[in-house]
Amino acid sequence: MPSSPSSSAQEARLVVAARLREIMLDAGLQGQELAALCGWNGAKTSRIINAKTAPSDSDIRAWCSACGADGQAADLIAANRAVDSMYVEWRRLTRTGLRRLQESAMPLYERTRHFRSYSSRVVPGVLQTEAYATALLATVADFRRTPNDVAEAVKARLARSRVIRTGNHRFAILVEESVLYYRLGSVETMAEQLGHLLTVMSLPAVSLGVIPFTAERTMWPVETFNIFDDAEAGVELLSAQVTVTTPSEVGLYAQAFGRLKGFAVHGARARALITGAIDSLG
Repeated sequence: MPSSPSSSAQEARLVVAARLREIMLDAGLQGQELAALCGWNGAKTSRIINAKTAPSDSDIRAWCSACGADGQAADLIAANRAVDSMYVEWRRLTRTGLRRLQESAMPLYERTRHFRSYSSRVVPGVLQTEAYATALLATVADFRRTPNDVAEAVKARLARSRVIRTGNHRFAILVEESVLYYRLGSVETMAEQLGHLLTVMSLPAVSLGVIPFTAERTMWPVETFNIFDDAEAGVELLSAQVTVTTPSEVGLYAQAFGRLKGFAVHGARARALITGAIDSLG
């Protein structure tokens, strides 16, 4: 299991920084000399080398030019941009509201054939009812102080969720039993949402597992994550969205999913846990 969901982003930053340092040393330059050639303060060179400051496109071009390595600039710029998209703060993603964030994920959901999703917090988006999604996104909008476009965001989320009923998609979804009890919205909203889980469990494309409170575990509940085919994993932090594309890192999330799946119950036993949560609503 990854030690930190943003570890791959930091490792990628360190790789870019290391490549820039190698280019500088191959050119026979020291930090102050490079800074003078680039026209900036020596402290900036040190921050870039130590991955404390992310270089801009123009910084990389100037660096490579000063070292006589112009031919390496394009690849470094591409690698650096990939790092920037790997770890994105929610405040950047939601500065214009929540609707665009929901819509932006549609192409990824449409092209993915095998979804693996684990949630320790809320019902996964593709299984949410309109009322539950409204209660959840209203809470998100309030906490993150985003523009209030919750109604539009909910419509976009429900449109994205149609992939569970259309096309050639397979969904393997795991939730902690606690998800069934976390109250979002009214009693009626929760009852409808839990009833919806019982309905979607019967869909041929959906495998829904519940990890019981009483499961004997060899792994702790972790952050919510989604795996899209074997191409990437999306991890949801309180502060940011992390996109993992390094094969070894995606493999770690797949390994974690496999282990968590071993704790889950499916079919009649999962239905019994969901029904028990409905009964607890009174």
